[in-house]
Amino acid sequence: MLEPAYQVDVVIVGAGIAGLSAAHRLTSAGVSTAVLEAAPYVGGRMSTEKVDGFRLDRIGQLLSTSYPELRTTPGLDSLTLRTFAPGVLLHRDGRTQRVGAPATGGSTRGARGALHVVRALASAPRGPAAVPGRAGTPVGGAVDQARLGAALGRIAGTPVERLLARPEMPAGEALARRGLPARTIDGFLRPLLATLLCDPELTTSSRCADLALRSFASGRLCVPEGGADVLPELLARALPPGTVHTGVRVTSVSTTAVTTTEHGEIRCRAVLLATDARAAAELLPGLRVPDFHPVTVVHHTTDDPAAAFPSGTSLLLDADRGGPVAHTAVLSAVDPSRAPAGRVLISSTVLGTPPEGVDTAVRIHLSRLYRTSTRRWETLAVHHTPEAVPAMRPPHDLRRPVRLLAGLYVCGDHRDTSTVQGALHSAHRATAAILADLGAAGSMHRADPAPTLPRAA
Repeated sequence: MLEPAYQVDVVIVGAGIAGLSAAHRLTSAGVSTAVLEAAPYVGGRMSTEKVDGFRLDRIGQLLSTSYPELRTTPGLDSLTLRTFAPGVLLHRDGRTQRVGAPATGGSTRGARGALHVVRALASAPRGPAAVPGRAGTPVGGAVDQARLGAALGRIAGTPVERLLARPEMPAGEALARRGLPARTIDGFLRPLLATLLCDPELTTSSRCADLALRSFASGRLCVPEGGADVLPELLARALPPGTVHTGVRVTSVSTTAVTTTEHGEIRCRAVLLATDARAAAELLPGLRVPDFHPVTVVHHTTDDPAAAFPSGTSLLLDADRGGPVAHTAVLSAVDPSRAPAGRVLISSTVLGTPPEGVDTAVRIHLSRLYRTSTRRWETLAVHHTPEAVPAMRPPHDLRRPVRLLAGLYVCGDHRDTSTVQGALHSAHRATAAILADLGAAGSMHRADPAPTLPRAA
């Protein structure tokens, strides 16, 4: 018998959340798919280290309940999100104050969420907040807070298309044009956007910053229950057995085949690159490689009870920038599955290049933020990722093409926004293009949706 013209419809290179979600959409459409991953595990940068019963994210990107793709991506139906307390806690001038949402629970999605934000900020107390200190509050008095709430309410209700039509400039420059007091901008918007964008200098496109603020105002910040790696694991588990092949290194790609070290050439009808930007450019020279924002996550534990931390389930931001920590949380209070019984997990994020002796600097900073001694805290891990988040400096195309040629496609957070939402959305766009192209070429249905790869010669 003659060998078939191709062995699989689509080969996906990379088993991060973009590649895995694309594979789910393709196999659900009857397209035979093989996912090849060079690492021995799926997930890419969304990985979680397991240490003595702790689950420690390497990057720990924050999610939002307002991300549409988390609700619509096939395979994530059983994903459980653990939400932070509404809004954030801001530390400034020795004081902390909750900003951005009501003190009680309830839906904060869409226009309803915007209304909650406005009401909460307009009714916020003028007096001292949770921690005593010098006079004043991080974002000013009730009038300033109400103005901020109204601004967040407006952006929550603004259609995405209108946000993307606004003039584009660096986010830090755009903040000065918000018409809000400098104290509100410096005390809330700058530290919040730095946290959401992983960009301490706010060089990100103002359009991307507006999208981040819109997500914050219309949803709740959250993390996946059990760790960041739960997302790729759920997606991989939902695929037909044999679809994902780890430990397979791809050395070259074309519109009709990929070449691997372990299995030689695999012929196909289309190739989707779902790797990070640098790996994609190594396979396709000429693809632009963006700059990246480095992120360092420091995990500590203590046997102090969680009740000893007044921050509770809040995300705590430092508006003073009085140390290396941009934001921190008692993560085991938000998601108890991340720490063994009787232990507390404190996870803190440093943006940009970390200082020498980062753990010591972080401990000193945390002792001020939490107003407690950190000398007896145990360091569980220090995860530094130099290329954690692709930079989105202006001009930034939020919908970079995913179809390079008929038969050759690319997706990932470097083709959209540098978020989990962006990675999933780029995969959605790429699979739509693949299905349209393959559908025009003829039947897509095959009996074996997860073909066996050939042995290496």
